[in-house]
Amino acid sequence: MITELTGLDVSNASLLDEASAASEAMFTAYNVHNGKRNKFFLSKHIFPQNLEVVKTKANGLGIELVIDEPANFPWAKADEFCGYMVQNPDNLGNVNDITEVAAKLKEKKVVVTVIADILSLTIVKPPGEMGADIAIGSAQRFGVPMGFGGPHAGYMAVKDDFKRKMPGRLIGVSKDVHGDKALRMALQTREQHIRRDKATSNICTAQALLANISAFYGQWYGAEGLKKQATRVRNFADILISELDKLGYSITTDKARHFDTVVVNVKSSGLQSAD
Repeated sequence: MITELTGLDVSNASLLDEASAASEAMFTAYNVHNGKRNKFFLSKHIFPQNLEVVKTKANGLGIELVIDEPANFPWAKADEFCGYMVQNPDNLGNVNDITEVAAKLKEKKVVVTVIADILSLTIVKPPGEMGADIAIGSAQRFGVPMGFGGPHAGYMAVKDDFKRKMPGRLIGVSKDVHGDKALRMALQTREQHIRRDKATSNICTAQALLANISAFYGQWYGAEGLKKQATRVRNFADILISELDKLGYSITTDKARHFDTVVVNVKSSGLQSAD
């Protein structure tokens, strides 16, 4: 299901949450270049919790983060960057098509990651079709209750070239239907007990139960049902924008490129407190 929604080849849907998945995507990009490129570009408009977790992991790995407007990517120094990360919809509520940017980044061998709302992908151009190498996000939108704000299953999808760099790979010996020896590759996040210091991930908790709930949710609604759900969400955002416009509020979110988030400019709307 994740591969179809993201337009990528391989997925693992039991990471701890979206924020830790973002940090794992950065680490994957770093590993793709075998640690030879230690700069990573982040859009300043990714969600704050994602940004903070990425900062923490980058500090431990010695990765230099450049956090700025996506339009300000330092193309002159592109060869120094292992990865580039944006979010759809971002913290301003905007959905951005990065197809042209991703093509230019691919020429420089920069790994492109899109943090994508899983429900939006039923009606929005998927990251894989934009040219992204990695897509990550939260599966909470697919039938998982809020649960007092606790972690929700994060997902990660990558193009086939990166399947051995993503967190959670595990090769096991099994038997086929004829009783012959067979090697089986499975994806999980809890790998310290197998690979210890060589583990590609430091996440010890696989959110397998919540990942399964999300899978059941997708199966229950089916492709058309999920599109109806996403369209319903988008329509509610349209209604909110329309009503706020009538009341004279200043909308920061692009009215043509949003999904479910509407951001109001508090200062321009005259709502800022005197102090």
